[in-house]
Formats: sequence, C-alpha cells, structure tokens
Amino acid sequence: MKFSKKVLEWYKVNKRELPWRLTNDPYKIWISEIILQQTRVEQGTAYYERFIHRFPTLKSLANASEEEVLNVWQGLGYYSRARNMHSSAKRIHNELGSIFPDRYSEIIKLKGIGEYTAAAIASIAFNRAYAVVDGNVVRVISRVFGIKEAADTSSGKKKVQEKMNELLPSNDAGTFNQAIMEFGALQCTPRTPDCKQCIFIANCFANLNGLVDSLPAKSRKVKTRTRYLYYLVYVANMKNDIFNWIVKREKEDIWKGLYDFPHYDFTSLHTIKDIKKRIFEDIPLAKNSIITVSHEYKHVLSHQVLKVRFFIIELAAIEADKNISWLENKRCLKIKTMDINNYPLPRLIEKFVSENSMFSKNSK
Repeated sequence: MKFSKKVLEWYKVNKRELPWRLTNDPYKIWISEIILQQTRVEQGTAYYERFIHRFPTLKSLANASEEEVLNVWQGLGYYSRARNMHSSAKRIHNELGSIFPDRYSEIIKLKGIGEYTAAAIASIAFNRAYAVVDGNVVRVISRVFGIKEAADTSSGKKKVQEKMNELLPSNDAGTFNQAIMEFGALQCTPRTPDCKQCIFIANCFANLNGLVDSLPAKSRKVKTRTRYLYYLVYVANMKNDIFNWIVKREKEDIWKGLYDFPHYDFTSLHTIKDIKKRIFEDIPLAKNSIITVSHEYKHVLSHQVLKVRFFIIELAAIEADKNISWLENKRCLKIKTMDINNYPLPRLIEKFVSENSMFSKNSK
C-alpha cells in the first residue's frame, strides 16, 4: 500500500478533534498555525479558543490595538508572532478588503509567514497542492525513507521537501499534510516512538537499521547565553492606594510592546549587596526605603537563559511624591498595583505577580 494512502487511513482513525479542523476559514487556520509555532497542541488549543473568542474575524483583529492583541497572547511567548499577525491582519483589511489571499505566492508575502505556514494555509484552507515540512514531517520522512542528511541544513531540508512533493496527493493535499503531521506528533514521536504498532514497521529504514534514535540527524547544537536581570519593583502607598511603576518595552526584542519593571541587565552574576549599592547610588528616592529581595527565578528561552531577582523597594509616600519626576524621566508608568494584569506582561513577570499578594485586588 502506498505511503500516502496508509497515512490517510491512519489519520481517519487516530486524528484528534481540534477546533481548527472544524473549519475551512483561512483566517482561523492562519491563527491556529501561528499559535502552534513553538507551542504544544494542549496549550495552544486553549489560546486559540480564547483568541478567536476575542477576535472572531480578521476585521476585529485588524481594528484592535497592539496592546489588546498582546494581552490576549500573554503567556504564549515569542511575541513577535502576535505583532506580525496583527500587522498582516491590518494589511489584509486595508489593502485586500479583509479577504484572505488564496494563493501561496501571496500568502507567503504576509509578515510572519514562512514556507511552512504558507503551505499549510494554502493546502488546508484552499486545497492547493503544497507540501508542508515541519519538525514532525522531517522526523517521519527521515526515519521511514532513511534520509541521513541533517534536517537543519539546506541539503537535508531539500531532500525532505522533495520527498514530500513526491508523496503529496494533489487532490487532497490539506488532509495529507495534516495526516503526516499528526502521525509524527502521536506515533512517530521524538523519543520512544511506538514502533511495534507503527503502520510502517515492515519497511521503515530507521527501524530496520536500528537508527530510530539517530534520525533525523542534526548538524549543530543551539548555543545559549545567560543573562542576569535585576528588577526594581517600586511600591508606594499613596492616597489610600498602592502604586507601582512599570515600563513598556520599545526596543526590538522578544518582549517588545509588553510591560515589565525597570531593571538592570547584566551578562554576569552580581551579588545582592552589589545591586543594593547600585540602587542607592542611582535612585535618590530609595535611600530611606525598605528593600526586599525575591528568590531567584529561572526563565528558559530558545537561545538564552534568564536568571532573575526582584528587588521590592517600598517607598515612603512623601519620597515618592517628591521624586516622581525621576521615575517619569525613566519612562516609568505609574499604575495602581492591583491593575497590573490589565497590561500585557511577559510570562516571567506574570509569574512573579501571581506569587505576590501585593498585586491582589484584596491587598489594600
């Protein structure tokens, strides 16, 4: 039995019932594909439903503010995905009359969409004959057909793409693409795949040659760097309300458009004593304050590890009033502490906030 037919028959029996599989709406398929980049299906499903509830149409997404979009996206990480998606929605709305383009050549021009995503949307929403190549597909094709070139090289990726183009049934491209990705996600998994129950057990190259753990091959390891962040959480009880000062990230980085606290960012470890000394030197309003230091938080990203401490600086009301201009010069935004969750926050900040009672609405 042909490979493609086997995968399609397996898919009929084993596919998961996922909300984006119940529609041909290219907008909703697009949203699901962007959310599922770097995100497990289990987590992504809840975010997809929340996102579609808040922005049910492309027009509603295009008309939203970036801050609204980032707030709904909060916790998913890789925030450039949300910013790019928002930018593309505005372009489709303003230039294409809110009609999602139906050709691969036009879809791939949208910001934040690469070869994989363009092929997925074109095939699933419009049944265009474009084969997808993601991590699941690379794993299945490399193992079954014995492709030994590293999948993270241009030659290795080209071989997988060529094999997928050869296997793709042009009359049912969308279903086949979903089927092989599902097969990789559920059956031909990265670790401990269920080879004994595999539909390709008799002719899988990796299984027959003892290479299941070696394929797909990789040419290089991702290099990571460590950053040390020391956050300054100003707290002041003023006029019967507790206030904080937060900062909107404007620079081109992973958290652009999100809010966190003023901070020091170092490439080497500093002692608590060192940071306190620097706070007293840099911040005039901190001289008579009480400083509490959090435990160390560790936040792992794709190419870096963040090691973080929060310095909670309790300011006397009179000091905060006198030195408000200093905070304003640092582009700090004064907010009621209990309102912090109204702003889009990085997952790291969200975790700190959730663990500290001063941010609760009942903390007054």
